[in-house]
Amino acid sequence: MARTVVLVEGASDAAALVALAARLGRSLDAVDLVAMGGVTNLGRYLELHRGDRVAGLYDAGEERFVRRALERAGLWRDSSPEAAGFFACVPDLEGELIRALGVDGVERVIAAAGETASLRRLQQQPAQRGRSVEEQLHRFLGVRARRKARYAKLLAEALPPDAVPTPLLRLLTTV
Repeated sequence: MARTVVLVEGASDAAALVALAARLGRSLDAVDLVAMGGVTNLGRYLELHRGDRVAGLYDAGEERFVRRALERAGLWRDSSPEAAGFFACVPDLEGELIRALGVDGVERVIAAAGETASLRRLQQQPAQRGRSVEEQLHRFLGVRARRKARYAKLLAEALPPDAVPTPLLRLLTTV
């Protein structure tokens, strides 16, 4: 019997999926969730899981890697990674979560985590002053080690069930 394997780029994607599944009352017990350490490793993981049912999540800008890996594995269908169970985050996971929760919602999560002062310091940096608040939040979420995974979980937990980003919801529905 083939396993179901969900391939994601990194720990933040895995943390968000686990949190969202719990939030939506979905069990991932029958799913092997694999953080690949980057989408360029997809081909290797598809080979390792040949014969298993695979699905995944990736950043929209990385679609060429996904397409090439799916083609090589014989999984490319209907001119779309989605047909093979792979869903794009635009531009990436953090962008999807920021858009879904909104600036105020993300800032509430950051405040609850005790990091508002750190966010404000980042926003005052010369390189950040001309950027939108969404761009500043995106930078904040990815600037420190382990912050991406921590906030992916926290932001996913804060999402109302009707605001789950489409690619994550479609992936969870697929598996």
